[in-house]
Amino acid sequence: MKNKFLYISAVSLFMTLGCKKQLTSESIGLLTQEQANTTPTLTTVETSVKSSYKMLANTLNMLGSWDWAGGLVFQNDVVISDIESDDMEKKWASDGDQPWMDDINNFTFTASNGGPNGLWKYDYEGIKRVNIALGYLTKTDIEQVTGISTDRKNQLLGECYFLRAYYYFSLVTNFGDVPLITKTVESYQEAFKVAVRTSKDSVWNQIKTDLTAAKPLLPNAKFSSSTEPWRVSKGAVIALQAKAALYTQQWNDVITLINELESTNFYSLNENYFSSFNTEFTDKEVIFAYDHTSKQIPQNGNGYCAPLGWGFFAPSANFMASFEPNDPRALYTVDVSGQNVNKLLGTLDGTNKGNDDADNNKILIRYADVLLWKAEAYLETGDLANAVSYINTIRARARTTVTADGSPVPAGTLANRPASTDKTVVKNWLIAERRAELGFENERMPDLKRWGIAKEVMTALGKNFQDKHYLYPVPQSEIDASAGTLTQNPGY
Repeated sequence: MKNKFLYISAVSLFMTLGCKKQLTSESIGLLTQEQANTTPTLTTVETSVKSSYKMLANTLNMLGSWDWAGGLVFQNDVVISDIESDDMEKKWASDGDQPWMDDINNFTFTASNGGPNGLWKYDYEGIKRVNIALGYLTKTDIEQVTGISTDRKNQLLGECYFLRAYYYFSLVTNFGDVPLITKTVESYQEAFKVAVRTSKDSVWNQIKTDLTAAKPLLPNAKFSSSTEPWRVSKGAVIALQAKAALYTQQWNDVITLINELESTNFYSLNENYFSSFNTEFTDKEVIFAYDHTSKQIPQNGNGYCAPLGWGFFAPSANFMASFEPNDPRALYTVDVSGQNVNKLLGTLDGTNKGNDDADNNKILIRYADVLLWKAEAYLETGDLANAVSYINTIRARARTTVTADGSPVPAGTLANRPASTDKTVVKNWLIAERRAELGFENERMPDLKRWGIAKEVMTALGKNFQDKHYLYPVPQSEIDASAGTLTQNPGY
């Protein structure tokens, strides 16, 4: 009973005493109650911040031991954003393995499904870790106690505010109203008090507040640390500010923020479309990525590559048919003949397939995505000429990239979109461009939902998408453990 592990639970969201529930395997950065209450050291602070990144990883079994049904074998963004969409199927060959993924794909899932259950736990575990780190960093005497420099303290604070915003972005876009916790929970009484859903507007306000706080704390450089380029940068903060403005339809703010990002001159499109996925921290385009590394204890590899070796994650026929003729991005995304999902493997020859400890990074924000946000903002503000121009910038890079198989791109491939005064036409071009450019990058279903066309698109494919599916259900286990303090989304 001596070690009391801090772990996300249904009741407290942040603290369950070890005598009640404990992780089946310890995760990096896990703190005991005693450790959390002692005077922090510099190592404690640094480790606490680093562990706050961990829930972004694709590493296997971070919160359990092969708990497939609970959605805890790996981070579930590929399931809830790609398999649920019209882009991806669970496997290359249909079978009965992991039926909870089929339920996501077919919109027959319930509030006990592993997809939303796992997402909820990963995000709140990340927030718990961030809040612990912030508790250290905001102590008035932290510099005197630990010897940390002011610059380093500010940098770590900026990273933590960004990470909390990132985790809450995932929660609010998938569940709507969610509990909003901005500090560690000290007692069960407090836990029950905070285990209530906060309006999505308040959550969005907190996301924007955290990002505003983060920006001036980070160095004005492409990387916050030249030796640790995986850390949150000022560019990542500005990009997430722009994405938050996009999702809340603050179109002028999107344009202003992306202008600010462009003015830094930190980023540009890579000449080769695939460089973002196989060139780590030396390319021009990646703004934020999780740094998987092999042969670490605890493991820190890209676990997605393991299920790819077991036949998981295949393109839908509809997705492959959606590419324009000779678009080189199709083969860069997935090699159908070899059954290799190249983007997720980070290779073009099947290397990493089946490897549960691969070192290829997980791309979380890249510049091409940001430029298409700006195209959308111009579209929504009536500046169709600029919207088309930014769409054409993405198309130009695609048609001039070196192809995955070395064959030349035929003349006329991905020709520029012409000038248009028809907003619907330009919107359809944008929708098509985002699908081709960002396939298998966890953007398709969030796009369809925020555009309000998910039901239309999925129904046309014979899917049973209902209005309730614009949000995922709050995990039933969380509601049960809270004695009904947490409420369910309509329809579930």
